[in-house]
Amino acid sequence: MKRFYWLSLSVLATAALALVLFRTPPRTSIASPQIAPSYPILFVTQVPVTADFTTIGSTFGNHLASTNSATRGGDLWIRYPDGSLKNLTQLAGYGTEGFQGADSIAVRDPAVHWDGSKAVFSMVIGSATQQYQVNTYYWQLYEITGLGQADTPVITKVPNQPTDFNNISPIYGTDGRIIFTTDRPRNGARHLYPQLDEYELAPVVTGLWSLDPATGDLQLLNHAPSGDFTPTIDSYGRVIFTQWDHLQRDQQADADANYGTGQNCDSGPYGTFNYSDESATAQVLPRQEEHFPEPRSCRGDLLAGTNLEGHEFNHFFPWMIREDGTDSEILNHLGRHELHSYIPRTFTNDPNIQEYYGQYNRYNPNYILNFFQIKESPTTPGLYFGVDAAEFGTHASGQIVSIYAPPLRHADQISVTYITHRETFGTTPSANHSGMYREPLPLANGELIAVHSSFIGQENGTYPNGASYNFRLKTVTLGGNGYWTADQPLTPGISKTISYWSPDEMVNFSGTLWELNPVEVRPRPIPTAAPHTLPAPEQAIFDQAGVNVAAFQEYLRQNNLALLVVRDATTRDDFDFQQPLNLRVPGGVQNMAGPGTVYDVTHMQLFRGDQLRGWTGGYDTEINPGRRVLARPLYGAPNPPLNNAPLGSVLIAADGSVAALVPAQRALTWQLTDSAGTGIVRERYWVTFQPGEIRMCTSCHGPSEFDQAGNLPPTNEPQALLELLEYWQLLQSLDPQGYLPLVNR
Repeated sequence: MKRFYWLSLSVLATAALALVLFRTPPRTSIASPQIAPSYPILFVTQVPVTADFTTIGSTFGNHLASTNSATRGGDLWIRYPDGSLKNLTQLAGYGTEGFQGADSIAVRDPAVHWDGSKAVFSMVIGSATQQYQVNTYYWQLYEITGLGQADTPVITKVPNQPTDFNNISPIYGTDGRIIFTTDRPRNGARHLYPQLDEYELAPVVTGLWSLDPATGDLQLLNHAPSGDFTPTIDSYGRVIFTQWDHLQRDQQADADANYGTGQNCDSGPYGTFNYSDESATAQVLPRQEEHFPEPRSCRGDLLAGTNLEGHEFNHFFPWMIREDGTDSEILNHLGRHELHSYIPRTFTNDPNIQEYYGQYNRYNPNYILNFFQIKESPTTPGLYFGVDAAEFGTHASGQIVSIYAPPLRHADQISVTYITHRETFGTTPSANHSGMYREPLPLANGELIAVHSSFIGQENGTYPNGASYNFRLKTVTLGGNGYWTADQPLTPGISKTISYWSPDEMVNFSGTLWELNPVEVRPRPIPTAAPHTLPAPEQAIFDQAGVNVAAFQEYLRQNNLALLVVRDATTRDDFDFQQPLNLRVPGGVQNMAGPGTVYDVTHMQLFRGDQLRGWTGGYDTEINPGRRVLARPLYGAPNPPLNNAPLGSVLIAADGSVAALVPAQRALTWQLTDSAGTGIVRERYWVTFQPGEIRMCTSCHGPSEFDQAGNLPPTNEPQALLELLEYWQLLQSLDPQGYLPLVNR
């Protein structure tokens, strides 16, 4: 999928040598038009890249630090309100013009401290110093002070961060910690590096992390099998970020399964296989077994004779989480039913189960596919700007949209506003298409700026000087068609002439740099998150069982466990007609949306995300580094034992409630099944829990406002929790030190 174009060494060597010997002095300041921002704007420059797959501007896999992914030569800049510009990295002694060797840099992702006096960012240092030299580089976190117009900037490396991993997208927490993303494996094990995404088996960051720079305390906040991106903390103290949700079966393994037949996903080969476990000494197994979810649509051989429609799942949605990693959920419980234009059904033989193609009169009239690069408005708390962009070909640029989603606002009452015309999502020029947009930044004075490219279309440039996209920082203003359009550039354009080894050949670039990652340099009040309390129905059950909540949570923390509680799994959102709505616990509670097929549910089967899928590439036997996450039936948690039950499952109580101890800091998902283990209602997302967390859900696929019978979310005291606590007390009586049949790590 990657294509690189090399210029001839004979053509470039002389020019490159001249650049090394007669390098122009570094420019630390230039003039700029006086427009828009009331505060300084921090941003980075980047040598344009032509490839849009796992490169610095891509939607995913953009964390890689090789020179093919992130060409050296960019800098950290600041634009002051009078229009003047300052090259901060050059003034602090970093970076170079001309030949990009051992002291070359690339810069990304600045974020300003709450008091406005400093910023944290990512920087990679170094490139090949001679032909054919192949080195490994990593993005690391740095902090800069001296941002004032008369100050001398000082850059220091953030201490105690993970080394030999790519650490990007840092932000300041409210408590002195730094939240960021990194490709460090979930447990730090080098043999699991890199984590491979669920789509292209490409390297991806493993999720959100939190670091105390003073002590080195490092916590995994969210384990994302296909990656988390661009976190920010909103005015309510919520960490808002984009998560790539791609919970479907491995398409490369599907291609291998029928390779050479011309049908049933045939393509490849990819040489996929399973490891027996996550250990460094795991056996290589000659199979591609998958337990969850249901087969993809192209696997006609697996779907034949079933009532399954076939399942594909792929989008980048806004998520929220507390700073300690608890309460992970899509922003305000938004989902496909509020944001997408099409959702397939799961079963083919039930007329109550319908595909969605826009026929319902939902609150939100404007659909989107993805939501990237989220920023909250400083003048309207709860208003979030972002970009709906395609996965490939546009360097994660597309249409600017906004969502108003303050806490407690139901998903059923949230709509998308198209800021730029909907045609800016696509790549076909038209009268309404004003260009391609990235990284919208609402300003404290109420204005809006964004990264903009006047080029419209799929990236088709030639390496290295011919990138089609020309990203520049610009104001965005209301146009005559009622939509916002790019207006004036914030800089006169920042140009550079560089050369570097590819490493096989010498490459030259001379031209205008991209301007990316804008952030406003201003003080902001530190938000206070809403307190977290155990709801009354669950507290009543703890009291009835005579279990102290704090003591129970300490047990969970010591064993890296969390508690999941569902009050009534038979209640579901009234808008989700794509999975069964008429659910019943045999001999117990039932909830119906109307006449038709009734589905008995007896178990909740849980799955954990284990890194078990490897691959060779298909044409040799050499195994590529890294592993992809697969869903495996839950193990490693001391839930009550069951006979003749689906692997990894717990019983659904007569009142519809569920309670389960689950592994912490590992992606989990689940489904409701009947007594034979057949999936009835499936979770479509990976969710992470924290050690000691007690996570309560009112329902399975819970209602945004009303359930399928028109009722508000259930308030029953969950009897399954009482049964679990009584079982836990039994285990404690057998071993006061803490009985744990299977240690979870």
